[in-house]
Amino acid sequence: MTTYVLAAIAGLLTGAGLIIAIGPQNVFVLRQGVARAHVVPVVVVCAISDVVLIVAGVAGLGALVAAHPGVVTIAKILGGGYVIALGLLAARRCVRSSDAIVANAHEASTVSRWAAVGMALALTWLNPHVYLDTVLTMGAIANSHGNAKWAFAIGACLASLLWFATLGSGATKLSRFFASPRSWRLLDAVVAVVMLAMGAVLIASV
Repeated sequence: MTTYVLAAIAGLLTGAGLIIAIGPQNVFVLRQGVARAHVVPVVVVCAISDVVLIVAGVAGLGALVAAHPGVVTIAKILGGGYVIALGLLAARRCVRSSDAIVANAHEASTVSRWAAVGMALALTWLNPHVYLDTVLTMGAIANSHGNAKWAFAIGACLASLLWFATLGSGATKLSRFFASPRSWRLLDAVVAVVMLAMGAVLIASV
């Protein structure tokens, strides 16, 4: 039981670290939330898309590992290296970045429901980084947990569901937080610590 709980916690932390970053998808969800425009369909599309990609990564890489056991070593090294690189980028943003999110509520309120859904789909599925984050990296880390890989996947999926639900429903209050570069630097510092730790653990397990 402890193994599965630890795997789920690792999935939750890793998922949060990969998802929480200034990016077009998060900016879009935040803007829709501030405008109270089509929040539910946008959040549902983003969250379900992440869940599908995470499950596909865990299952697909799992099948590959089952057929070629040696692949898991390569996956761990590549996945660990990628996660460490993300951690270093987050650390760099923490030190240098002055970025912040400006939520334009008027712009978001003029978008139709189907246009908002289409934009959410495009920002998710047409972003090449999402496949590195969810399919390759999540798949590699999940499969490093052996029989507890689906507990890891559940934790990662929960991180996505919680993040987008919080971002959409609490956008008005959160927009004040995200508008501050200092707040983003603090968040990036936490992400950097989590990513560097996860990457190191993954490579050390080879």
